Amino acid sequence: MASVTIRDVKKAFGSTQVIHGVTVSIDDGEFVVLVGPSGCGKSTLLRMIAGLENITGGEIRIGERVVNNVPPKERDIAMVFQNYALYPHMTVAANMAFSLKLRGAPKAETDERVNRAADILGLKPLLERFPRQLSGGQRQRVAMGRAIVRDPQVFLFDEPLSNLDAKLRVAMRTEIKELHQRLKTTTVYVTHDQIEAMTMADKIVVMHDGIVEQIGTPLDLYDKPENQFVAGFIGSPAMNFLKGQIKANGSAGFTGPNGVRLPLQAAPTNSEGRPAVYGIRPEHFTIADDGAEAEIVVVEPTGSETQVFAKLGGEEVVAVFRERHKFEPGDKVRLKPDPALVHLFDEQTGKRLNA
Repeated sequence: MASVTIRDVKKAFGSTQVIHGVTVSIDDGEFVVLVGPSGCGKSTLLRMIAGLENITGGEIRIGERVVNNVPPKERDIAMVFQNYALYPHMTVAANMAFSLKLRGAPKAETDERVNRAADILGLKPLLERFPRQLSGGQRQRVAMGRAIVRDPQVFLFDEPLSNLDAKLRVAMRTEIKELHQRLKTTTVYVTHDQIEAMTMADKIVVMHDGIVEQIGTPLDLYDKPENQFVAGFIGSPAMNFLKGQIKANGSAGFTGPNGVRLPLQAAPTNSEGRPAVYGIRPEHFTIADDGAEAEIVVVEPTGSETQVFAKLGGEEVVAVFRERHKFEPGDKVRLKPDPALVHLFDEQTGKRLNA
């Protein structure tokens, strides 16, 4: 096992810069998720760690060794791809053993490692099958088994669950997290699914347009997003944003769209009349007599909770309630944000304003 240090790494394809000086430190044994929308550079960064893409600038270390010019096969990493990348003419056992065979490992050692990985992943009954005889989840487990038998310093996962159906994705998410807890191997995992990132990571790196927006634990990012992009990306349904002005003199408050009054626990220093964006998560609304009047547009019951789309001050917001309410489109309700859980952002830069 080893740490991974990414220092001021840049990547350009011709004149197009896609990674703009990224710096990330990954501790030995840590599970780090790179997350962001399509095209943000997360897979490119993973491929640079693997040695599948050249680095335009900066430095990548695995342990104490700078690996900028080290070939992939000498980096002591193992990668699990989105499309499994199994050899169709080989059995499960042969697929898992292939890298050891190339290395010239003794047959006894190879069999021992394959059987150990098969035990961990529940693949023992499938060792003599071919990939075409397996389900998507079983194929992904074989791809993971092939990585495990190499006993690498670092595991790299490139959106490994995106080809699976929703129920299987949830199950595999748990399996990968459980596997990491058992093996304690340093893991870098790429996904565009923020729920995957929140549920699996020790640390999340949020990327956007080739830069790192924020690094932190899942709950750090959820509770204290550093800017409006992170606030809107982390959390499902996404945070509501309402433009308006801060009221700092007297009791703190916020004047939102069309003059709607919204509560604030405290206003930033010297912020009277300052244009800002008021952020509130859907689950942090309650129905209260002193709330702001909103008109219900759409009601989406999911069983455990009800999502309500409503117009507040003429702007659409989403509220989530665990209690059962008999809402109908067109109903008027009074929505009150929890003032202790409000996020304020600068209207121009998107940077967080409140502590």
